[in-house]
Amino acid sequence: MVYVLFIVIALVSFAVQRTLQSKFERYSKIPIPYGLTGRDIAMRMLQENGINDVSVTQVDGHLTDHYNPATHTVNLSRDVYYGNSVAAAAVAAHECGHAVQHARSYSFLNLRSALVPFVSFASNWVQWILLIGILTIQAYPAIMLLGIILFAATTLFSFITLPVEINASQRALAWLNGAGVTDASTHDKAKDALKWAAYTYVVAALGSLATLVYYIIIFAGGRRDS
Repeated sequence: MVYVLFIVIALVSFAVQRTLQSKFERYSKIPIPYGLTGRDIAMRMLQENGINDVSVTQVDGHLTDHYNPATHTVNLSRDVYYGNSVAAAAVAAHECGHAVQHARSYSFLNLRSALVPFVSFASNWVQWILLIGILTIQAYPAIMLLGIILFAATTLFSFITLPVEINASQRALAWLNGAGVTDASTHDKAKDALKWAAYTYVVAALGSLATLVYYIIIFAGGRRDS
């Protein structure tokens, strides 16, 4: 049953990724009014939210856009930074939504930021600990249990990320509409693009949860055999 769940999640993840890429490719060809680029939108949204200590920079890659609370930077990929499109507007406003969360001390963002050091440590070591734990489960079950605890932390991080991403999109869409950046013909498209981006986080969280359950089943089975 667990293997069937893995297959279903993998197929759903593939479908979501393909749909997301298709949506962004389509919406990247639809301009927004006034010729505003992603950089223009980010700068304006930050300014109108009274945020003056965050800079907007361009980074390499595709869909590599992110907000870094440690450096106070909104980092936009080249296509978003220079792009005048629904997709660029949605992504730029979404990342600025994270900056607004930071400025307003949004609770889930604060919690996620607090977990980053531990989750980073766990991500670097968890697979090795789980592998050793599986190989030595009957003799040293505590190793497997430690691996499960570390993996559970990464799963928790995935679920905490969901409200952070959804809230950032809500802030982005509200601002885009209120500022008149999107109009009747483009707002629903921006909303659709961000909706599919959010689905990738949902699938990732469910996949992490399924994997955690799988390791727990292995641990329980190993304990019964010992």
